[in-house]
Amino acid sequence: MEIYKGTSAFSGIAIGKILYYHRGEYQIRQSMVDNVKKELDRLDNARTAVKNQIQHMYKNGAPLPKEQELTLKRQLKLLSGGSFQRAVESMITTEKVSAAYAVQTTRDELANVFRKLEDEAVKEQIENIREISELLIGAMGGSHARINLGDEPVILAAEQLSPNELLEMNKSSLLAVVMHQGSVISHVSIMTKSMEVPTLVEVEIEKEWDGHMAIVDGYTGTLYIDPEPELLKEYEIRHAADKEEREELLRLRNQKDITADGKEIKLLANIGNLDDLNTVLYYGAAGIGLLRSEFQYLGRENYPRENELFRAYKKIAEGMDERPAVIRTVDLGADRQAEYMAIPDEVNPMMGNRGIRLCLDRKKMFKAQLRAIYRASAYGNINLMYPMITSEDELDEIEKLIREVKKGLDEKNIPYKNIRTGIMIETPAAVMISEELGKRVDFLSLGTNDLTQYTLAMDRQNLLLKDKYNDHHPALVKMIRMVTEAGHKSGCEVYICGELAADSNLTEAFIQMGVDGLSVVPACVLPVRKAIRSSYADEANRPAEAVKEK
Repeated sequence: MEIYKGTSAFSGIAIGKILYYHRGEYQIRQSMVDNVKKELDRLDNARTAVKNQIQHMYKNGAPLPKEQELTLKRQLKLLSGGSFQRAVESMITTEKVSAAYAVQTTRDELANVFRKLEDEAVKEQIENIREISELLIGAMGGSHARINLGDEPVILAAEQLSPNELLEMNKSSLLAVVMHQGSVISHVSIMTKSMEVPTLVEVEIEKEWDGHMAIVDGYTGTLYIDPEPELLKEYEIRHAADKEEREELLRLRNQKDITADGKEIKLLANIGNLDDLNTVLYYGAAGIGLLRSEFQYLGRENYPRENELFRAYKKIAEGMDERPAVIRTVDLGADRQAEYMAIPDEVNPMMGNRGIRLCLDRKKMFKAQLRAIYRASAYGNINLMYPMITSEDELDEIEKLIREVKKGLDEKNIPYKNIRTGIMIETPAAVMISEELGKRVDFLSLGTNDLTQYTLAMDRQNLLLKDKYNDHHPALVKMIRMVTEAGHKSGCEVYICGELAADSNLTEAFIQMGVDGLSVVPACVLPVRKAIRSSYADEANRPAEAVKEK
């Protein structure tokens, strides 16, 4: 038996035979060319062919997950110009090499330069460059074969996979995915997560594994090759229990979110695009606690128009019916940027002009979104939430803009409702004035992801700090309690909508602090519902035998 450790991109257990997939790498030798223009034309023709291929997949294929749509749009943008294309063309012109060799060399040089950086946006860009390079080289000299998974379900092991390759394969034959390259936030990982396929990355792959029995433990990030009989039996039992637990959780879809001693808690879902609407309803969430509206602004070449925004929000309102749908106004800046926005470079963008600050700097963009949200409110139960608020002055500016928006809608006799409003508490400054902020809105929502990193002064994506980053830090727990008390004192509701809200080990503690609701990713709704139903809002109500068990 051999044991390999990797990083889990999606949890779960898989048992089966490995299918080793080796993507044929193009290795082009350096050769001098006499006709530079001919090579530039070859590159241009290949670029056109790849563009057409991607556009065909995007426009004419089956509906894609939103993350994949954004990937394809970014790849189209890479093909339309930018530093990568200029570097390839420059190499062809100055070194008089073939177009295919220039693409290959530029790809490898960029990958080597940036491979040690931990910035997720850079990793994503390099991954897109790799995929585009392979498509370009393929268009100039061949193509990759489609992956045939065979007749029986398998564990797919590969150095790397592209989203396109994953889209083409038979999903019902896929037990798990194990890759060497990639990360937990790569597009392939996002796609396997949406498919609920256990996935490991950063595993050293061996071609000799092909055909061997294996176990993938997506909870611990472990791969077992040729497991011993005792271990195999143990994991077969765990796999059955895992499946049974998932089925048991599904029976909670239509249950109420009420603690064991009768307190009702609102359990909502966080979503990042319209594709998640059905998932919210499937798992029986009470509504949407956080819609990240950035999905309409990123991966495109210009600002979305008001009518485009309105149609999306209207679909959300109608889809949720009477369930609340909290739309967070667009949170751009920092790591969420698009080239058309021309956001100036900043030394420390996470501490810079982001969130509500950027919106108030670009009032035309902000008012277009506010108008779209108010117009959509006539079709359902839309709520509005502002990110990165740190002062009441910002609320003064927002309220002035909303008065202007309402006046404009009234003049055109466009219907709208009076929308419930809220604030994301994401900074220590917002915590300290949460009572004053609470008097201005209907609810406060603790965004524990940013609140933790701003409180600890630690980037949560910095791998050098992964052993020091503590989202259970006593300071954070005190802040949650402080905001809950301040919010209730000012007469508004208090929710938690960061990743911490999905930690079922803390559910009872949050309830006993007095939070009114939790908002989690759809896949975590049922585990948190189970934790709510076994919790006690008042410790004094806990039966003696339950206290003993605890």
